[in-house]
Amino acid sequence: MDELADMYDAEKRIVKALPKMAKAATCADLKAAFLSHLKETEGHVTKLEQVFHAFDEKARGKTCEATVGLLKEGDEIAADFKGSPAINAALVSAAQKVEHYEMASYGCLHEWAGLLDNEDAAEILESILQEEKDANDGLTDLALATCNQQALEGSDETESDNTDEKPAKEQSGARPSGPNRKRSAVLAK
Repeated sequence: MDELADMYDAEKRIVKALPKMAKAATCADLKAAFLSHLKETEGHVTKLEQVFHAFDEKARGKTCEATVGLLKEGDEIAADFKGSPAINAALVSAAQKVEHYEMASYGCLHEWAGLLDNEDAAEILESILQEEKDANDGLTDLALATCNQQALEGSDETESDNTDEKPAKEQSGARPSGPNRKRSAVLAK
């Protein structure tokens, strides 16, 4: 019940965050993906209420500190990359961190509901888990199809426009992906 309360809070927070992420995105397909997942996430809140009911419990939330942190990071990314060619790639990265947390949580909840012989709850949780996996796959597809390449191309243009300037300082943890391949400081930020 504690983990269920955690995810109930998480989903409610994500419902509030997705419109902000959609607004920050400059890629029409990414905006549409965020808004589509918003509708699913609203459904997740309702489904979690059904899971509570399946356990004869009242739906309640417990502050999900992990989601609070991930969404705060998403807000910072949106602010840091505003106007940058890397904004969409950065938003995909932030959103996928949330999706991966949700997939891990729903995977556990699904298993636990099964161990408790609550087939109704297990079925509902499995459906949420699949929607989270599908959302993550969609984000990966967008990143590979457009967002990452646009970020790279935009950073190359920025680098060539600023040939007299010193290169931007890379953040700690950023590593070039190969000796002959440029890695944008914008992407590494």
